[in-house]
Formats: sequence, C-alpha cells, structure tokens
Amino acid sequence: MPENGHLSRLETGELELGVTDALQKHATRHVVPPKPVSQRKLEFEHKRPRILRECMAEATGVFFYVFPGIAAIAQFTVNAEAALPVPFYSNLLQVGFAFALGIALAIITCAPVSGGHFNPAITLSLAIWQGFPWKKVPHYILSQIFGSFIAGLVLLGCYWPEIRALRDANIAMHGTAVFNGGAASILCSFPNPTQTNQGYLFMQEFFVDSFIGIVIWSCLDPANPFVTPVSVPFTIGLAYATMIWGFAANTISTNLARDLGTRIVAAIFFGREAFTYHNSYSWIAILVNIPATIFATGYYEFLIRDSLQKISQGHAQHEDGEDGLVRHLTRTGTMDMEQGYTSALRGNQGSYENGVEKKRSVAT
Repeated sequence: MPENGHLSRLETGELELGVTDALQKHATRHVVPPKPVSQRKLEFEHKRPRILRECMAEATGVFFYVFPGIAAIAQFTVNAEAALPVPFYSNLLQVGFAFALGIALAIITCAPVSGGHFNPAITLSLAIWQGFPWKKVPHYILSQIFGSFIAGLVLLGCYWPEIRALRDANIAMHGTAVFNGGAASILCSFPNPTQTNQGYLFMQEFFVDSFIGIVIWSCLDPANPFVTPVSVPFTIGLAYATMIWGFAANTISTNLARDLGTRIVAAIFFGREAFTYHNSYSWIAILVNIPATIFATGYYEFLIRDSLQKISQGHAQHEDGEDGLVRHLTRTGTMDMEQGYTSALRGNQGSYENGVEKKRSVAT
C-alpha cells in the first residue's frame, strides 16, 4: 500500500485505462474476510504476464455479454418457429434486457482487470483519444473476437438439438438456414428480404452505433455529474438495449467482436453464406461499428467535452501543470471567475506530483 493511501496494482501503480474508477475505493471493502495470501500465490501472479490477464478478462467479458444475448435470441427464434406462445417464452424486450444485463455483468466482473472495453471500436477510440497503448490494441481486439467465438460455440452446444431441428426445417422450406429468422440468425444478424438497399443498412448501423458511442463516452466523462461509477455498467447496458428495442427487427450488429466471432461459428455450422448472404451484408455488420464509434467519440471530444471542468474537479491537470492552467485562464480572461479552480488545484498539487488522480476515464 503506497504512502498516499491509494490502492495500487502490483508493479504497475495504477489500474488499466477503462471502466475501473470504482475500484480505487471499492476494492478496499471486504464482503467476506479474506484468508492470508500465500507466498506461492504471489510468486505465481508475479510471473503471470499482465497482458495475459487483460486479454482473458476481455475475452471473458465479451463472453458474458454475448452468451446471454444470443441465448435470448435462440429462445425467441426456436419458440417462434415451434408455434409456441412466444410472448411467454421470449420477445425482443427480453432480448434487449439480456444484452443489457450481460454488458453490465461483464463490466462488473471483468473491467477491474482489463478496463472493460469489450468492443474493438471502444479500444481504438481509447487509443486515439485517451492514450491507451497502441501495442495492446491487437491483443485486445483478438481477445474480444475470441470471447464472442466461444460464446457462439457454447450456445450451439446448449441448444443444438433445437437448432438442428430448426436448421433442417429451414432447409426443407427455404433451401437454407441463413436468413433473418433462420437458425443462423441466432448467432449473427442478417437483413430482412425486403432490405435490399445497403445504403439504408449502412446508415442505420452507423447512427445506432453512434448513439451508443456517445452514451458510452458521456459515461466515461469524469466531469459528468449524473453518472456514478456504480451506475455506469447499467447505463451502458441500457444504451444497447434501447437500440435493440428500436432496431433489432430491422437488423443491427453494434459490435465488431460480437458479430464476427459468432459469424465465424455460423459459417462453420451453416456454410460460407453466413458471410456472403445478401450481397455480402456482413461487411456492414462487422466494420461499420468502428468509424461510427470513432465519429461519436470525436463528436463528444470536440463539441461536448469541457476539459476545464474536468481539471477543476481534480480529474486531470494541464499538460504544463498549474502554471499552464493559470496562463490559460489569464489569457482567456477567466482568471477572476476561476480563482476557485486554481485554489483547488494548489490544494491537490501534492497528489498530482505523486501521479495519483482522483478519478480516471472509464470505458466498456
């Protein structure tokens, strides 16, 4: 435990950039009295690569997010085809909640280790805007896709008798199981037969993903007074659910890792048509999330973010320190009204010199 009283990760002195703010104080709370840590365990964890922990956390988090979501879709699709009372068993409302709660549980469970990106577009945005190490980006993205791939395999294992029967019925009736409402659509999205214009599909995916991206970035803004670390997982989850309720029947993907990992599983079990269906719609489902999220985060950074408020609350400092901030306030004519800011910064200067921020940016 360092002298300043803040809990630090072994050897790093900080938590990874991501959804980890709550841990700085929450991790000191003991629900159950812990047993003493053995020297053997400490030595094992010391030798274990940090990047391995982070990659496994990203893969596990994506699994936690995708598995309940596609399970709800499986229940909805299988029961619909079996002519069962669908509202009793599943509907799009339940699918939305499954994804929302899956995301919340993924953040709560795995974000303390990796930062809780769970989306290649969020990883890239954090690298662009928040200084996340570029050397870690490929590891994170591959781990996220792997987690989705495993979720698809496990779901097929759980539902295989029902999915196999549905696949056979689809082939007998339509000649394929790859279409919206078919067995393959349990794993990944496909457009409706009437959605022949890819421009509309692109626009829909772009703005759905932008909506989610802006909500995520606002949750990660430490100057946002309406979101606490405890509420961030559920707020981000509800942003996804809101878009599912509004557009799932009209085909959306929202996440490269979520779509690509399960689409690979669909291609293994249902054929390459999983990637080529409907004039290769899959490129929209897989790739549009990245430019849309970068656009959304850039929109927030350039047009909404208030960095002076972020500094004044002790969540960041000027790149030239307190002197640089004073020069800025003087040059912009806000020195008189910002005296409280500079006084507060002087009081926090000691903690800055120790490299400890009161609150860091968070992500999912």
